[in-house]
Amino acid sequence: MMEAREAVMEVLRAAGEPLHWTVVLDRALRGGLIDPFTMTDVRGTVQRTLRGLAEEGALVKPTKGVYALAQG
Repeated sequence: MMEAREAVMEVLRAAGEPLHWTVVLDRALRGGLIDPFTMTDVRGTVQRTLRGLAEEGALVKPTKGVYALAQG
């Protein structure tokens, strides 16, 4: 299992395109990247992680609820 930050980045890297946060969450869970039994509030954690990465500049938010890797 990965930390939420690593899982989010891995999902977006693999996708190669912008994804809605619900798709990021779904792919992280289906891919076994995060464990809903050990991570409390999986939904909130993924949303906070995406917002934090966008604030840091690692991700961009082209539209509401949609995230992508920042270029460069």
